Amino acid sequence: MGPESVSASRSIYLRPWRIDITTRPGVPTLVPFTRLARTIGAALESADAPHPASIGLILADDSELASLNVAHLGKDGATDVLSFPLLPANAYPAHPGASHPGNLAGPDAIPFALPPGRRPHLGDIVVSVERATEQAEAGRGGQTGDVRWSPADELRLLVSHGTLHICGWDHAEPEEEAAMRALEQHLLVGG
Repeated sequence: MGPESVSASRSIYLRPWRIDITTRPGVPTLVPFTRLARTIGAALESADAPHPASIGLILADDSELASLNVAHLGKDGATDVLSFPLLPANAYPAHPGASHPGNLAGPDAIPFALPPGRRPHLGDIVVSVERATEQAEAGRGGQTGDVRWSPADELRLLVSHGTLHICGWDHAEPEEEAAMRALEQHLLVGG
């Protein structure tokens, strides 16, 4: 097995978060892991996610996203980002347009008991770096799907978008979509 066939993984601690980042074999690194971790940490902080906690990010290709898309959503073809939250949406505080009441017990409330010294895992985000690059370079990137910018910026947008989905945010309703897009824009400018 050569270096091209092994996933690269790293855990980055940004208190109170542990961010586990994995890059699949052959997938280019467009953004340093530390910058991606800061993007995720800022989104978790903005969403007032329960803490301390861990979250995973997997940088993959279209083939892996297509397989996950059909297996978990029943949709054919690749997509740019998928999120797999492990906590219910109401484990997070309510936000504008949310269809859930939010967690009234505060950001440290986890809906289950953990062994002492263990942190809950909030979920995993899987991003197609291949799709992020294609979208950015073809002018189909950004929140509106008509932005031509760097693949690194597109990847950061998808990572923040996926993190917000982990935290119970969605864009099915106009009010929540507007709030989510505004927060993503804030996160991109700040990161």
